[in-house]
Amino acid sequence: MLITFFKWKFIVSFVAVFIVIGTFFYSNMLAKKIATQERKKIEEWVSAQQTIASASDFDNISLATIIVTEQQNIPVIETNEYDSIMSFVNFDSSRIVNNESYLQAELHKFKSRGAFIKTYFDNEGRRFNLYYYDESNLLKQVRYFPLVQLLIVILFSFFMLISIKNRYESAQNHLWAGLAKETAHQLGTPISALSGWLDILRHGGDMNQVLPDIQKDIDRLKLISERFSMIGGIPKKEENDIIQVVSGVVEYMRKRASEKTHFVLQNNLNENSLVFFSTPLIEWVLENLIKNALDSMEGVGKLTISIDETLREVNIDITDTGKGIPQSMYEDIFTPGFTTRKRGWGVGLTLSKRIVEQYHSGQLFVKQSELGKGTTFRIVLKK
Repeated sequence: MLITFFKWKFIVSFVAVFIVIGTFFYSNMLAKKIATQERKKIEEWVSAQQTIASASDFDNISLATIIVTEQQNIPVIETNEYDSIMSFVNFDSSRIVNNESYLQAELHKFKSRGAFIKTYFDNEGRRFNLYYYDESNLLKQVRYFPLVQLLIVILFSFFMLISIKNRYESAQNHLWAGLAKETAHQLGTPISALSGWLDILRHGGDMNQVLPDIQKDIDRLKLISERFSMIGGIPKKEENDIIQVVSGVVEYMRKRASEKTHFVLQNNLNENSLVFFSTPLIEWVLENLIKNALDSMEGVGKLTISIDETLREVNIDITDTGKGIPQSMYEDIFTPGFTTRKRGWGVGLTLSKRIVEQYHSGQLFVKQSELGKGTTFRIVLKK
């Protein structure tokens, strides 16, 4: 689960960086195109200004007038050869009135940009006007858009990671709480049995008759301790007879199930049934799945455990005739804390999936399920 959290953290960060970089390059390309168009627009505007200024009473200046009047987006300051301001367009008139140095400050800013157009009035080049211009609001927005988007992506990524972190911590809390309750539950049965045997001995019970049962409960405690010690560590895996292990678990669970539950074990393997796995952990997975199946059938029904193989895998199917699972919950049932039982802790399937998939590089999933008819869980182990 920790790996999943860091995987999502990496994915979110990578997507965020990719979006920002992609947007930056695209916005920069778009800004260059707009800047080129705006310069052309100012050149046309200056030319139109000159056409109007030099026109006689009989010249048609309608096109030039349209060009001049439609230029309402780009601020322009006209100066002469002495750097005196001759005219200006597309400025806030109220700011000009209230601040005498406003235009000079804007002119200085325009000069620092280095964007201007120069026109001459004599052949010697002594008389000329300079038209300094700024960027339009549209161009400024395009240039600053990547920064705005970067901020948005950073905020989104931050809240996304916080959400993922909270979900991870919540899942961890459910898992640890469930593990604590599962530990108490697993230990409870053999401890209660040992207390009972101790009372029998105190009241004069036969030691020789009681000792085998005490040994069984002690062995069960050792098995429980061994299983929990493997969680979070690296379990020892060996070649084991999968038929023998499954048969042992089925027989163990059969003795503890209702007499109205019919167990069926189907072995479809070849003679060689050796598989590389950790026996205590796979036994735990089988016990959890069979226990869930028995709970789903409420003590009445048929439980089929089928074992078959492919070239590289061994498949174990646990099929019950219980209530069934809605397809929308196929993934949810493996989430820590998820349970449909009143006294359930929602940790059995989570641990089982972790054991099979993380510790054995296998698979555990709902193969099929139908409401009112039953469910099939499949365990896939590599040979």
